[in-house]
Amino acid sequence: MKTTFIFILLTGFLLPPGAVADTRAAMTLLDVHTGESIPLRELPRAYPDHRIILVGEHHTNVSHHRAQLAVIQSLVAAGRKVAVGMEMFRSDSQPALDAWVAGRLAPTAFEAVYQDNWNYPWPLYEPILAYARDERLPVVGLNVPREITRQVAYQGFDSLSAKDRGDLPFVTCDVDADYMAFIRQAYGAHGHGKMDFTHFCEAQLVWDKAMAARSLRFLEANPEHTIVLLTGSGHARKGGIPAQIKKLGPADHLVILPEVPGNLDRTTVDGDDADFLIRGH
Repeated sequence: MKTTFIFILLTGFLLPPGAVADTRAAMTLLDVHTGESIPLRELPRAYPDHRIILVGEHHTNVSHHRAQLAVIQSLVAAGRKVAVGMEMFRSDSQPALDAWVAGRLAPTAFEAVYQDNWNYPWPLYEPILAYARDERLPVVGLNVPREITRQVAYQGFDSLSAKDRGDLPFVTCDVDADYMAFIRQAYGAHGHGKMDFTHFCEAQLVWDKAMAARSLRFLEANPEHTIVLLTGSGHARKGGIPAQIKKLGPADHLVILPEVPGNLDRTTVDGDDADFLIRGH
């Protein structure tokens, strides 16, 4: 497995507010196992039994969000029942997400919910969420309350009370060597001062395990659905959420990362990181 550092890319090419573009035709998937490419529209037919599809992102790169939307649109066009699982929303926001999809929540009110959950500009995610509303696709909040991850990051998972842990699986900093190297890179890059590395690692695992567990729980209750997980590329890589899915599930899943030349490409990503790189976004 080749480790890579995940940089955040900035771009100013946003879709007009409320626009839901269909860019599937321009996109292809590069199979990192074989080096072959397939049109994105062939994904549902090629992998009919994979019910979890993780699509990574650099949070501020609008082209990555276009790619995520294109994956969702391809599955819907193929007749799949699709749900959208999002790192960007906490699970306690689920009633608001359900109201949005059902058309019972005004855009301004829903934008306020989004702003309470996530720190990145609303226009980056608006097309995905508008499409989910228009198509009545369930949107699933996967994250945990920020005070939980903050406490774990500074005091460790053992510091949580039974009430705070809730339905979270037990967390220890136990990952493979490659994902550990990635976590160490992230720890060093963010300048965490005196934060203990083990606690930082446990906080990362809280995210990964919670998102894996909540995705599997949704599929157990909705066995006819495929869930598309939208997360940062670090969480989406196989050592992150997919490793936790294997421990808790298992369930057939695919990992798709956005191609970024010199950062996420054939020289830095192999089959231990992802299944596909998406191109043309």
